[in-house]
Amino acid sequence: MNEHDEREELGRLLPVVPVERGLPAERHSHHKDVLMQLIDGDRRRPTSSRTSPLRLPRPALVAGAVAVALAAGLTVGIGAVRHDGDTVARPSASGVPSGAPSGGRHSAVVTLDRIAAVAMRTDAGPVKDGQYVYVRTRVSENEADWEQPVKPGSLHDREVWFSQEQGPLVEYGLIRENGDDYPIRILVPKGSDGERAGIDRPTYAWLATLPTDPGALLKKLYAETPVSDGEDRDQAVFQRIGELVAEQLLPSATAAAIYQATARIPGVTEVSDAVDAAGRHGVAIAREDKAMGLRTEWIFDPDTLGYLGERSVLSRDSAMGAAGTVFDSRAVLERAVVDKRGQEPEERRRVSRS
Repeated sequence: MNEHDEREELGRLLPVVPVERGLPAERHSHHKDVLMQLIDGDRRRPTSSRTSPLRLPRPALVAGAVAVALAAGLTVGIGAVRHDGDTVARPSASGVPSGAPSGGRHSAVVTLDRIAAVAMRTDAGPVKDGQYVYVRTRVSENEADWEQPVKPGSLHDREVWFSQEQGPLVEYGLIRENGDDYPIRILVPKGSDGERAGIDRPTYAWLATLPTDPGALLKKLYAETPVSDGEDRDQAVFQRIGELVAEQLLPSATAAAIYQATARIPGVTEVSDAVDAAGRHGVAIAREDKAMGLRTEWIFDPDTLGYLGERSVLSRDSAMGAAGTVFDSRAVLERAVVDKRGQEPEERRRVSRS
């Protein structure tokens, strides 16, 4: 079978889900290599075993299928947008690109300690196994190819429902975006019952089992976060924590420990003014991936220190744009606990960490 036929067959095997954009080139290459290794291994099995989807070791938490993006040809999501959709990539009055790091490590540590204290006082649960964590996010992503000038996409809302079942699942959630519903699935080998709750499929109950000592928690996150050759390990852990913070519901003690653990990651800085996809200004905890020239920023309300959203920006001039250009932007608008997949939250059930 030639390569073209292999790609067509892989496309038929993979579940139909939206492509999650925003994956840097290095991580894209890593997942592609893993995927091709799985294909090669699959060739050596009997033909009958090829009727089951393949599974990557680290599915995207917010889309559930990095493999779909790889098979289709990934368009990395980078865009420079304001909440009204206009592009922004301009210097401030001081000549420093808007959103450039303004505080050192000490400032970030102090702010993260304050955020942790607020998180500890926030009652977010509990959540039952049969329920779903619901998150509504406003997003804007670039529609240009990697290393091409950014082309902002339109702002739109995305809703996700994550199953809280602890046992193994293959299909564990739903995405509603641009008027369509897409199941969130994990690619598993034939005969597998799916994946149990864990770092690749976090649930509220699993998150509650994590160490609440910041040092022990950070050690566990470093141990369980896969890193490809040449990848910045500290950045990979920072990104993984960002995934947990963005579209999950964290127990109070876990959330506090996560922020305190983040303060121990080398290279973490503070940005005094960052804007989420809803146009809300806040203080940001940031870290730069120097190899990629990207800075990831978690944005918090300057008064309440509640989580607002996240954005990624160019940290240096490149073919994609000037330093300070926004790649992608997200704003968490609502979190809730619901009883059914696809159910809109009722006002009385809403919980907030945003």
